[in-house]
Amino acid sequence: MSILCGIDEAGRGPLAGDLVMAGCILQEDIEGLNDSKKLTAKKREALYELIIKNAKYSIVKFSAKEIDDEGISRCLQKGVKQIMQNLKADRYIFDGNQNYGIKNLITMVKADEKVLEVSAASILAKVTHDRDILLQAKKYPQYQFEKHKGYGTKLHIEMIKKYGYCAIHRKSYKVKALLPT
Repeated sequence: MSILCGIDEAGRGPLAGDLVMAGCILQEDIEGLNDSKKLTAKKREALYELIIKNAKYSIVKFSAKEIDDEGISRCLQKGVKQIMQNLKADRYIFDGNQNYGIKNLITMVKADEKVLEVSAASILAKVTHDRDILLQAKKYPQYQFEKHKGYGTKLHIEMIKKYGYCAIHRKSYKVKALLPT
């Protein structure tokens, strides 16, 4: 039987917080898997617990500083390679259309809703990302990370204008609303 490892990420686009990547090899069938963005937070949390009990998995994180220093593409490439080293499989499927020059990596647009292993990886990455950003919300309450999860919402941009950047902000991300006029 061929072993399949699904890989996905959460936190590629936010202005703050870690990029979280997960790889997953399911060892048991899990009901209800889907693209993490199509599930409620409560459902994701319940599935997260089932996944970690019924799968082999690897979670890799890159800080805002690492993203600023190396670039998001390099972090994504490094993350996939780490997951491939941590989880031995016959096939690796990554959600999206970019393989970052990695041989033996199959890419598939919307794999997070088509391939159960990628759905599981999507859930692991999203729950980990959201849990981490909620911890940061307690450390930096003025930014209200619990409301926008670090994404470039109007509220978040207003908070950056008011308080400047904090340690978990990606300073290399250019935001039109924050550029000098």
